Amino acid sequence: MNHSLNIAIDGPAGAGKSTVAKIVAERLSYLYIDTGAMYRTLAYAALTENVDVNDGDALKALLDHVTIELVNDESGLKVLLNGHDISEEIRTIEVSKQVPLVASHELVRVEMVERQRQLAAKGQTVLDGRDIGTHVLPDAKVKVFLTASVEIRAKRRHEELLKKGYSSDLEELKKDIAKRDEIDSTRAFAPLRKASHAIEINTSLLSIDEVVDAIIDLVEDSVLT
Repeated sequence: MNHSLNIAIDGPAGAGKSTVAKIVAERLSYLYIDTGAMYRTLAYAALTENVDVNDGDALKALLDHVTIELVNDESGLKVLLNGHDISEEIRTIEVSKQVPLVASHELVRVEMVERQRQLAAKGQTVLDGRDIGTHVLPDAKVKVFLTASVEIRAKRRHEELLKKGYSSDLEELKKDIAKRDEIDSTRAFAPLRKASHAIEINTSLLSIDEVVDAIIDLVEDSVLT
């Protein structure tokens, strides 16, 4: 399948967006653009450079002076900050806690959105995030909104961290995810919400493959209409 369209996958933290988006992109031979990784990279840069994540102007200045690259190869997605692979470093709990604050600033989001739109300009891309269907690519032909309960999302994140060798506190994760939901949904600029015409899929009781198959079906249906 080689149709020139963009697929927008939105939803709260831990709903399975990145995992599903990667597989969908592979199945369709599309480019996967992990928008969350871009915000994570800026959060990581702010931590290493001692930039206040509550200061939107300082974060925008930092963003203007760094390069963020997403490289898809046979081993998966690599995230490069100024040419250095930081794919693992941006997934730590310390970085995760800063991401909602970093992403809440309008100056930062405006710049990130512009970069994301440039990456998606040629079509045949899969983007996941929290404002793809509503703000980044409002004209995307296929829009999906993934959901799951806080408990399920926290458990998934807990198991992911343990598998990678990190320590994890399940109850703390539940609090962090609930807090992130509140920040993402109530921020003034491009808040998390389901886009009009987006198809909502509750992933709580579905396997990854079932979610992927559902999205592939949506893509095939959209091609026929």
